[in-house]
Parts: sequence; C-alpha cells; structure tokens
Amino acid sequence: MILAAPARSDERVRVANRAVKLLRRPEIGAAVAALAIFTFFSLMAPVFLTPAGVSTWLYSASLFGIMAVAVALLMIGGEFDLSAGAMTGTTGLIVGVMTTQWGLNIWLSMLIALAAALLIGAGNAFVVMRTGLPSFIVTLATFFILQGANLAVTKLITGSVAIQGMGAVLGFDVVKVYFGSSFPFLGADIKIAVVWWIALTALATWVLLRTRGGNWIFAVGGQLSSARQLGVPVVKVKTGLFMTTAGAG
Repeated sequence: MILAAPARSDERVRVANRAVKLLRRPEIGAAVAALAIFTFFSLMAPVFLTPAGVSTWLYSASLFGIMAVAVALLMIGGEFDLSAGAMTGTTGLIVGVMTTQWGLNIWLSMLIALAAALLIGAGNAFVVMRTGLPSFIVTLATFFILQGANLAVTKLITGSVAIQGMGAVLGFDVVKVYFGSSFPFLGADIKIAVVWWIALTALATWVLLRTRGGNWIFAVGGQLSSARQLGVPVVKVKTGLFMTTAGAG
C-alpha cells in the first residue's frame, strides 16, 4: 500500500490578511502619526477645533503642504533639496522688487520669478548629475547662496531688507483673489491656498500612481542603475523633479 504525503501549502502564495496588507503601505505610518498629533492638540487645546482654529492651522499647513508635495516627489526620486525654503523668499523678493521698484506688471513679474526658480532648480540638477555630489551638499550650497543674495540684493536695490508697498501695486487685488483670498466653509474662513494644496496633492498622486512618469520617479529613486538600463531617462526625470521643487516655492 502506498501512503500519499499530505499536501503542503506554498508560503509564497499564501494570501495575506487585509490588515497586514494595509499596515504594509508606506503612507500608513505618516497617517498614524498625523492622527496622533491631531488627537493630542484636539484634547489639549480647546480652540483647536473651533472655526477660527481650523482656518488658522489649515492655512499654515497649506503653505508648507504645497512645498511638501514637490519635495516628497523629489525624495521618492532619490534626491533632496535643502534650498526649497530659501527659494520661497527669493521668488517673493523678485516679484516685490520688480513691481514696487521697477514698475513691472505683477503678472509678468510672477512669470519671471517662476522662470528664475525653474532655472535654479535645473542648475541644481545639472550639478548633481554631472558631478555625482550628493544633492544634500549641492542644495545646501544653493540655500546659503540664495539667503545671501536675498539680503544683499534687496538691500542694494531698496535700501532695506524688506519690501514695502505691495498693496499699492497695480493688479495686486486681482492676484490676491487667486492666491490670497478666502471663503466661508462650515463656519470657518478657509484660505484659497488650502484649495491649491488639495488640488496639487491630488495631481501629484495621480501622476505618481497612474502615469509612466510616476513609474519613472519610483524607478530612479529605487534602483538608479537598473532604471538607466531599462531606458528610463534618468537625467530628465531628476531635472524635472528639481525644477518642480524649485517652482513650488
């Protein structure tokens, strides 16, 4: 008589529990931390969940969040940009100087500031890709250069380190409608920047998870040499990421 051995299941094809699958997702850690912080402040600060409190911390979060979306894409692509914070000041000062000191149209000044930011981002990418230096070092140098230029050039042109009189610039009220206005929502005064933040987050999520460009970002950040061998345009992808981060400022 021949005895048949009991069938053994292959662990490699074992179906994982849904909870385990959920916990393995990389965004769960950030979501849990955000929920913990939200709960802490909700319990410790009575005004946190009031309409005034919600509008205040949502506005602050949106200012950082818009930049964080671009920085997150860059980090997924395997690089980092320390000059992102200084870039915000640089673009603002470019617009301020051109409008209040030279009388340029505010929309044209904004386009010039955006072009300058994109050029600086492309410069960061060029140095990183051509020299092989870590982006941390390259963008740290850019950060100090921009900080020095922000102070020195503004002082040279205006005699001060601050820009005055933006409210009197022709067309400022129109620009403010798109970038600085607010609207009531459930009793809170929500800034338009929150809408921009949500829209850019949704766009970045779609690009990252639903497009070929998103696959390229994951590829260059996960395995650079393999991505290059598979035909991924590494230089173009990283240059685009650096320019996106700079433009978000």
